[in-house]
Amino acid sequence: MPVAGSVSTRSIAQSFLAEFEKQAPITRRFLERLPEDKLTWKPHEKSLTAGQLALHIAKVPGGIVRLVADNPRQARDKFDFPQPASRDEILKALDESVVTVRSQLPEFDDAAMNEIWRLVRGEHEVFSQPRGEFLRDTMLSHWYQHRGQFSVYLRLLNVAVPASWGPSADEPPLFVQDAAKVA
Repeated sequence: MPVAGSVSTRSIAQSFLAEFEKQAPITRRFLERLPEDKLTWKPHEKSLTAGQLALHIAKVPGGIVRLVADNPRQARDKFDFPQPASRDEILKALDESVVTVRSQLPEFDDAAMNEIWRLVRGEHEVFSQPRGEFLRDTMLSHWYQHRGQFSVYLRLLNVAVPASWGPSADEPPLFVQDAAKVA
């Protein structure tokens, strides 16, 4: 931790990677709890299935890092949410996503993170934002939003919801769990 008044030399990518490294195991705990027989369950007709949402959560970080590597990037015509066949498929996708983030995110120096990243359809720009802001919004915040959504799926399935930053109704905060392991 930096001393008060000192200047951090951590790059934007290093900061994002440090946060990602803390959150990836928490996300894994959520995905591991999806019952194998509930992959096709959904809470509402407009909702993704539990398996589709879990697979999306698993793929988001790596997919976003790959997405921003090209500038500009061609937009897809539609989003695809495939139905996984097993929880193992979901966890394997998360493992692959973690490898991608660890290998590709550090390649972006601060100049690349501050560069305006563009999403285009043909020659028409549909979106632009500094690459680092897009990564923060989509690789991390979007990921957390879906993890929160998934916690509701778990609750509705009567599955214990893991603690994340703080406690859930089922578990104390992780720092309390860690302290209990040491004691």
